[in-house]
Amino acid sequence: MGATKTEHFTDKQNQIAIIAKALGHPARIAIIEYLMKVNECICGDIVNELPLAQPTVSQHLKELKNAGIIKGNISGNAICYCIDEKTIEILNTYFSAIVQTVTKVKCC
Repeated sequence: MGATKTEHFTDKQNQIAIIAKALGHPARIAIIEYLMKVNECICGDIVNELPLAQPTVSQHLKELKNAGIIKGNISGNAICYCIDEKTIEILNTYFSAIVQTVTKVKCC
């Protein structure tokens, strides 16, 4: 990643950026919301919930998994996905710090 110069940023900054990038598509947000609703599901169930083709859903699942936002476990011929609570805690900590800072600072 020479063009983006990620080596000039902290591991935490790079981690948050990877997570944020993965969250940057409405289909991925819809997948996360569905997983929160059912708490665990099979990929085919997700395909039935979204107005997207199965290969497109699989690509979005791959992006979410690569960013650590979801976990996938093989169950027979399918993969069961769920939210990775560790990554959600990282986001919670990050955004909580922003909220605390913003509420203390009086700006424009």
